Amino acid sequence: MRKLIIGSAGLVLLGALAWAVASRGAKMEEERPTVERPVIPARRVVSASGRIESLSEEITLSAEIPGRLVELLVEEGARVGQGQPLARLDSREYRAQVDSAEALVRQKEAELQRLQNGSREQERREARALTREAEALLANMRTERDRRAGLFRSGDIAREEVERAERQLEVAQARFDATTERQRLVEAAPRDEDVARAQAELALAEARAASARLLLGKTVIHAPIGGVILRRHLRVGEVVAASQTGALQPIYTLGDLSRLRVRAEIDELDIGRVQLDDPAYATIDAYGERRFPGRVVRLGQLLGRKTLRSDNPAEKTDTKILEVLIDLDPVDDPPVRLLVGLRVQVFLPERSAP
Repeated sequence: MRKLIIGSAGLVLLGALAWAVASRGAKMEEERPTVERPVIPARRVVSASGRIESLSEEITLSAEIPGRLVELLVEEGARVGQGQPLARLDSREYRAQVDSAEALVRQKEAELQRLQNGSREQERREARALTREAEALLANMRTERDRRAGLFRSGDIAREEVERAERQLEVAQARFDATTERQRLVEAAPRDEDVARAQAELALAEARAASARLLLGKTVIHAPIGGVILRRHLRVGEVVAASQTGALQPIYTLGDLSRLRVRAEIDELDIGRVQLDDPAYATIDAYGERRFPGRVVRLGQLLGRKTLRSDNPAEKTDTKILEVLIDLDPVDDPPVRLLVGLRVQVFLPERSAP
């Protein structure tokens, strides 16, 4: 019994000792100063679908006039310079129009020159000679009339002879007046209104010739910028005709590949987290997890509809999007080919607050 009592007393003592140690530890823990650790918010990343395009975007080239293609001077993938000829249309009809218009210009120039120069010296001499001839005839007719009038007074001839002489004198007078006016007309300077009309006719002919030459020049299609031919749409012999919309069919698609861009579609809920000059990167399924860095260079000013779709069936298609242009950094790795039109996924890490 005594041993049992001693054992129970030992257990009680040990329990009291353990409680004292625990209480002291808890008290020391309460007295230890607490250090608050800052909560680091996770960075949010804006993700969007995009498509690679050239610096100039895709330029569709067509002729300004309809016609049959007779020559294609470059093929797909060719690098071209600004102003370089790319294709030619059949120009025979337009060249004939130019020849006709230029011939009319030469005709109107000659008419104006003749009007400004006046009559030739031979015409002037002829007019003077005719006037002198008419004047001499008038003098003869006047003398003959006077002679017959004297004979009539002396009773040597009848009145009819005198009247015939009077009529011949009137004819001679009229002829003299006509030749005199003709001489004045030949020697006179051109009238202002005649010169103005000839000048107007010449200007009209020159304008028609310029229009014909302009149409002829449009039979050659030139590159508006330097770049790379991305696609050829027609072949030699095909006709460049108007489509249902009225626009002529395209011949080439051209782009400036000196720098590539991504046109990304940012969801309307994320547009507040995207700013100009923000860093970004793109991933492409063909290159796995590789990142292609870039920077935001343009923000759209109008919300639109989503045009790029992913394979995710849960993707929302009725949301509004904002187009954002991202300049990609140059890629110097030869095996990597970033083609225009390639679909990419764009990521824009949100900037930390200052």
